[in-house]
Amino acid sequence: MSLELTLGAEEELHLIDLETRRLSARAPQILSQLPPESFTAEIQRTTVEMTTEPVATLDGLRRELARLRGTLAKAAASEGLAPASVATAPLSDFADFELTSSGRYGRMQEQYRMLVDEQLICGLQIHVGVSDRDLAVQIMQRVAQDLPVLTALSASSPYWSGNDTGYASIRSIIWQRWPSAGATGTLGSAAEYDALLEDLIRSGVIADSKMAYFDVRPSSHVPTLELRVCDACPIIDDAVLIAGLFRGTVAAAARAIEAGEPWTPLRSPMHRAAMWQAARSGLSDDLLDHSPHPRPVPASQAVLALVERLRPDLEELGDYDEVSELARRVLARGNSADRQRAAFAERGSMEDVVDLVLAETSGPASGPLPASAILRGYRARAGDEAIGLASRPRGVYHDLISHHQSLTADDRAGRELERDQWVSEAGLTFGTGEDAGDFHVDLMPRVISDHEWAAIRAGVTQRARAIEHFLRDVYADQRILTAGIVPRDAVSGTGAWRSEALRLPVGSVHAPVMGFDLVRNEVGGWRVLEDNVRSPSGLAFAVAAREIMDGVMSDAPRPADVIDPTRVFADLRDTLLVAAPEGSRAALLSSGPSSSAWYEHRRLAQEAGLLLLTAEDVRVADDVVYAGDERVGALYLRLDDELALLKTASGDPLGEQLLDVAASGGVVLANAPGNGVADDKAMYCYVPEFIGFYLDERPLLEAVPTYRTSDEVERAIVLGRLGELVTKPVDGQGGAGVMIGPYASAAAVAERRAAILESPSAWVAQELVRLSSHPTWADDHLQPRHVDLRVFAFVTGTGPDDVRVADVALTRVAREGSMVVNSSAGGGAKDTWIRRATKEDS
Repeated sequence: MSLELTLGAEEELHLIDLETRRLSARAPQILSQLPPESFTAEIQRTTVEMTTEPVATLDGLRRELARLRGTLAKAAASEGLAPASVATAPLSDFADFELTSSGRYGRMQEQYRMLVDEQLICGLQIHVGVSDRDLAVQIMQRVAQDLPVLTALSASSPYWSGNDTGYASIRSIIWQRWPSAGATGTLGSAAEYDALLEDLIRSGVIADSKMAYFDVRPSSHVPTLELRVCDACPIIDDAVLIAGLFRGTVAAAARAIEAGEPWTPLRSPMHRAAMWQAARSGLSDDLLDHSPHPRPVPASQAVLALVERLRPDLEELGDYDEVSELARRVLARGNSADRQRAAFAERGSMEDVVDLVLAETSGPASGPLPASAILRGYRARAGDEAIGLASRPRGVYHDLISHHQSLTADDRAGRELERDQWVSEAGLTFGTGEDAGDFHVDLMPRVISDHEWAAIRAGVTQRARAIEHFLRDVYADQRILTAGIVPRDAVSGTGAWRSEALRLPVGSVHAPVMGFDLVRNEVGGWRVLEDNVRSPSGLAFAVAAREIMDGVMSDAPRPADVIDPTRVFADLRDTLLVAAPEGSRAALLSSGPSSSAWYEHRRLAQEAGLLLLTAEDVRVADDVVYAGDERVGALYLRLDDELALLKTASGDPLGEQLLDVAASGGVVLANAPGNGVADDKAMYCYVPEFIGFYLDERPLLEAVPTYRTSDEVERAIVLGRLGELVTKPVDGQGGAGVMIGPYASAAAVAERRAAILESPSAWVAQELVRLSSHPTWADDHLQPRHVDLRVFAFVTGTGPDDVRVADVALTRVAREGSMVVNSSAGGGAKDTWIRRATKEDS
């Protein structure tokens, strides 16, 4: 058996201008300084390809890659450039493409057009010595099922044209567009492989054998088997790991062939699915396992399973210990896509991402040394906001985590006791009666960076404007219904529709105070989970969380640019009084101590200078609302029931009287009757349509894919996937009635199925969103807990300057093992440190 198992690599590297951080088309000038046997041109003038000498060991490959990168870096530096071994340059775009001058490349551009123009990508090709071409053809088919793991390990292209693609390897998706990319299908010999190539060339679809861009192929120019699926890797040891694993798969396949072991190829659609999943998620989510009927497993499990399955062959090669260690390092620190996203999250700077890949490309083969200590015992996961995959604190959390680790158990217990006493003395509770509970604030704060807050603020402003437009329209001209954007029965058929809202004066602001529940996903993107425009609570609780931290954790290191949340009270008062009659007072009309948010009602009234009223405190005379002898011009409604149903203890129809005054313009009703039609869970699906219809814009914040079970087609989808989806009542509040399918019992799923069939219009379903996590104190340790973010907006109109996003947000924390974060569902909260936006964002 001709199985030399030598190693070699071809590595493509971008050339980056150190001043602009963009691609530079000066490859010809650089190549003129380099030995042509090791360095060659690629189709784009922004890329150099380098080829190692054949070596026998992984360490030999490591030294070769380091030697060639050093040679290239020295030549590039003379032109003010640096090489980047990364699949896509983060700041590249189509305009950066310049074709290398040659007849072959010119023909390719003429034939493939845009396919060539988008080839601003770099890959890593690994060669393993197999001189017997018949054997090579058999091996290349047997190793196909291991390629997704190698793709995931190498993934280094999350960004394209300065934007996050949502993929770990967008290069893989772009590369698959070539007509000869992918798997070959079943072939019995080298002769059959050669016949396939001949047919492809004669078809005119490819020009020559070099364009056989198969996932694995017998090399067109050397006696090796060539792996072609991988992204270029900035850290040399990541490339060495992939080489070691690929050589192991080749050796294992050769041994199985020699032993006559049977083999059944994975069906082509499943292979494509597995490769797509690896490109989509990299190491941050599931990969498909190595079985005849692949099922999703955590990426780390798939990687370690491959290492152990190859162990006999790796040990025979003398590679097992090194490959095992390198695999664990990558799983700890993440692949390049993970690291790039972490770099971007620090400051929202794509230049920082470029600097990272440049430093890793030219740095030590093992990668840069970590800058912070490990948080031992922390169950780190992709999407944790504070702790990276190596269990090391991210950016601004370095000092915070160190401070918390320095606290003794007694010190922390004393601070927690002080916190609890503060909560008790302030009456800081949520809920009523037996369901009432103290407001629990975790001592580890959450930090929202300035660039994240700028993006959140822009997206929330847009959404608030669109919702206010909708409320004004749907209770007046109903243009959006006439246009067919929203079905009439989706509005009038809901219990949230209130005909009394039709009486409000044209131009009235329906929802001066809005709340939006946002969640952050694994790649750092923010989504809107729910809109709250009836009576969103949390403003006072968010301020209280800051006061608790100021008192209990005043020594915790805090960035100097954290925004003071107390301005929110003045903003609330000013918002309520904008349209109120001159000289009148603003008041908060509450259901009283029986309300679950009674603490907030009292606190908002006190700090914002509002009158705190219940039905017994209000009288109406001559189309004027009074509290005692003071005229009330704005009523902020924080009632547990509809205003029209409000009566005094003596039975007077106070709600109807207030509606009469509001209809005549004598009082402003803040968060007016009928607003529930906009935060009905079924209406959530239409908010992107609101944005397009009223603002002629695209949504700046993504929504969660949502199914309306009132629709027969969507209902069938939901019923078939109840165990995978989140289902909610359309009129639910506070997490009541929410069922998270993957965490629900069979009995609960069956019960929900019956409920949907009985009343389809009463429910919606959403795809499960993997909420980000944040370190939270539990059982004397910091442990990850899922979190969301409630953001508030003050609205005085529908123009771009008529919305002010409050300088405060409430982070809500789920209980252990739960993804429901509502306070009424037993979760807690965190102080949220919003860092001040830059002048450019203001």
